[in-house]
Amino acid sequence: MPPIRTNRVKEKLANGEATVTISGVLSSEMIDFLGPLGFDGVWLECEHGGVTWEQLGDMTRACDLWGVTPITRVNANEPWLITRTLDRGSMGIVTPHVNTRADAEKAMQSAKYAPLGYRGMFGGRQSYGVADYFPAANDQSMVIVLLEEAEALQNLDEILRVDDIDVFFVAPTDLAQTMGHLGNPGHPEVQAAIDAAIARIVASGRTAGTLVNDGNVAGYLEKGVTFLMTSFNAWLARASADFLGQVSGKA
Repeated sequence: MPPIRTNRVKEKLANGEATVTISGVLSSEMIDFLGPLGFDGVWLECEHGGVTWEQLGDMTRACDLWGVTPITRVNANEPWLITRTLDRGSMGIVTPHVNTRADAEKAMQSAKYAPLGYRGMFGGRQSYGVADYFPAANDQSMVIVLLEEAEALQNLDEILRVDDIDVFFVAPTDLAQTMGHLGNPGHPEVQAAIDAAIARIVASGRTAGTLVNDGNVAGYLEKGVTFLMTSFNAWLARASADFLGQVSGKA
């Protein structure tokens, strides 16, 4: 029997390498287009998007085809939801609103089989044809917790003590609103809080993640962030404006 598929993002992070996960992906066809471009992971949006369970299975299969890691944001820190998402082929879980150590423990335990957790004993698509799937799945599955509220940063030291969490992701826009700066993640107070949180994560020996763009990615790499998530929307908007500008300028 073949071994379990390798989680590319997790493998690179374990080697101390920076990884890039692309978001804004709405279909398996889009994953087929992005697959050969070199991204390590694809962020599948099930908190703010309309992805169905059937579509999630198709999208994770497309990720498998190109050897990129399917990472899914669920809409709640619920064991049944996390279990089903993994059963549909996701290799990573992003759990929102992790504000306490208990929240972090719940997210991790929901994604892991015993002895680490209590994920329901069903393998799903990633288990087909894999010998010794259950222990291997614990090694390959990823747990990413979102630190997106001021409360999470107040409890960060306790959250960082939870083992078997792969990425502690500081979410700028949601953090901004809980700090009283709605829609303004660039506010100096928010940026200072993000930088302080990242410094604490890195100093603890854990993996920091955040949302990046062309203008700030170099700075976050210097600060030790190795899980980088970005959207291609800004690239498309910029390229479209350049192209349409050339056309209108010649008309």
